[in-house]
Amino acid sequence: MNDYSLRIKDWPEHERPRERLLKWGADKLTDAELLAILLRVGGVEDSAIDLARHLLQRFGGFRGIDSRSVAELCQINGIGPAKTAQIKAALEIGRRASNAVSTERPKIDSSRDAYIMLRPYLRDLSREVFKVLFLTARNNLIVEKTLFEGSLTESLVNAREVVKESLNQSAASVIFAHNHPSGNPSPSAEDKRITTHLIDACKLVGISVLDHIIIGKETYFSFADEGLV
Repeated sequence: MNDYSLRIKDWPEHERPRERLLKWGADKLTDAELLAILLRVGGVEDSAIDLARHLLQRFGGFRGIDSRSVAELCQINGIGPAKTAQIKAALEIGRRASNAVSTERPKIDSSRDAYIMLRPYLRDLSREVFKVLFLTARNNLIVEKTLFEGSLTESLVNAREVVKESLNQSAASVIFAHNHPSGNPSPSAEDKRITTHLIDACKLVGISVLDHIIIGKETYFSFADEGLV
């Protein structure tokens, strides 16, 4: 009877993911092979490749894995806190690398620029998160911050806190952004009320609101693009 659960180190060298990566490059490996390198070892009966395939299939790829909490991943047989930490760290490195275009402060000139920067952080969340991009007079990013989390309402999104942080950052303008866990980025009546309330508050202290974007699963809505800011 063939042994289908051989450890990867028992495989022929030319078939091992790590050796293939070193010889041919990371771009030549499958998602399962890349994940297996992070996992290093599998479970009692499965190789790291088997475990990687199971994770990818169960959660629908890397994005699905990324959207799961540490507790959820640790429930998978063969995945403990150490492996979960390695996976989460690798996914965060990928996000940061995709945004690290240069050592200069990135410039946000359009709603799409803001969307591309924020979508890896917001599109797969199961709860609403409200972020603010604080910008210079030339639209260069000073810093991006999460200010509120939860079901967004006018009582939760505190205009005073937004203004206070904008002044602390010496921001000339701001862009608001939040996600819709449903995947549909169309603004609700409450989204529109919050936006108007924040615009009025920022205007009192001379801070321009350039946009408010709502991020869904695969697309976004821009208040500025629709003439609502």
